[in-house]
Amino acid sequence: MNTKDFLIGSLVGGIVGASTALLLAPKSGKELRDELNEQALVAREKTNQFTSTAYEKGNEWANYAKEKSNNIAKVVSDQSAQVTEKVKEVTNSARSEAEEVKQSAQELAEDLSGDLQASGEEIAENVKSEVDDIQNKLEEEKEAQRTT
Repeated sequence: MNTKDFLIGSLVGGIVGASTALLLAPKSGKELRDELNEQALVAREKTNQFTSTAYEKGNEWANYAKEKSNNIAKVVSDQSAQVTEKVKEVTNSARSEAEEVKQSAQELAEDLSGDLQASGEEIAENVKSEVDDIQNKLEEEKEAQRTT
């Protein structure tokens, strides 16, 4: 919008300035008309040059912006793919670690269960043996008391 306004303002200012200069100059009507026609042609050429230059620059900037946006989109896409891959790796690693921990916990629980069973049986045998020893001692004492 600013470039368009500038071009229109330049064109109008040039025409007004040229017209004022020609009208205030002490020349004949025919000379004045010829000079006005020449100035109008010059103004038209300059306007066409400004228009074509602005159009070319606009196309250059549009191509540049398109190129840069494509590069940015590619970089973002690549980085997104890398992040996705890393998340998958971390997830798989966490799953395998969780499975290992679960397996270790199950093995430990089985070992402890087996140890407790063995210990329980051993304790039961020890208690039974001690109870039998105590009963034998009591019977021996009873026997000893009867004989005395």
